[in-house]
Amino acid sequence: MLTALNWPGFADVSLAALLFLCAAAFCAGAVDAIVGGGGLVQLPAMLLVLPGGEAIFSLATNKIASIAGTSAAARTYARRTPIDWHSALSMAAVALLGSLGGAVVADRLSSRTLSVIVLVALLAVGYYTLRTPDLGSIHTPRFGKRHQILVMCVGGVVLGFYDGIAGPGTGSFLVFLLVGLVGFSFVAASGTSKVVNVATNVGALVFFIPAGKVLWGLGLAMAVCNVAGSVLGAATATKRGSRWIRKVFLFVVAALVVSLAVRLVAG
Repeated sequence: MLTALNWPGFADVSLAALLFLCAAAFCAGAVDAIVGGGGLVQLPAMLLVLPGGEAIFSLATNKIASIAGTSAAARTYARRTPIDWHSALSMAAVALLGSLGGAVVADRLSSRTLSVIVLVALLAVGYYTLRTPDLGSIHTPRFGKRHQILVMCVGGVVLGFYDGIAGPGTGSFLVFLLVGLVGFSFVAASGTSKVVNVATNVGALVFFIPAGKVLWGLGLAMAVCNVAGSVLGAATATKRGSRWIRKVFLFVVAALVVSLAVRLVAG
């Protein structure tokens, strides 16, 4: 169980490590499909094992697993709940470019500084959501179509850039942007965020794949598990509705806050 597998594209991980990463990928897919934040589970698990010996391999391989699960979740949402495709694809296009830019500068930004910024933002997001019980319970867009797309695109660039650099919590930030600022319901926001999240993963991979940072064997094995979790999570979310998603959202935000706080203190 602890002997290196020596399989191509697996960076000599052991069978125990592979099973651990696959279990993490399944849980991450389920969480991410419901409300985002699957990176809280999957990326830290990869950094614990550290396949390839450098964090950049974990970051890049994580995108392969994530894009498969997010695509499956997006398809499930599209079949079960209406998605404004014009707005969603416009946001996705600029988010892809933002993610590409973030991946390029991934090695140049202080991870501690980024963690502090994300921690403060998560505390604000969680507090606002907790104090606004009806937030996201109904779909009431606040802008006309043109202004709505503009707001979504600006948010998409910023969050795409963040996803390219690191990414934990990107799905949760996308959901909050669409719910808190644009006025989407949690169900509609979750579906739209999946479309955008696919694009941010693609953007980062445009840089990571030619740079040779993706461990393909490990990434594809985790992708299968992530897809299974995503399909289950998306089906549950669309069935249970916005109020249930709100509760999961608050839980994931709290977990992200604790995770980042512990990392900052330990660092």
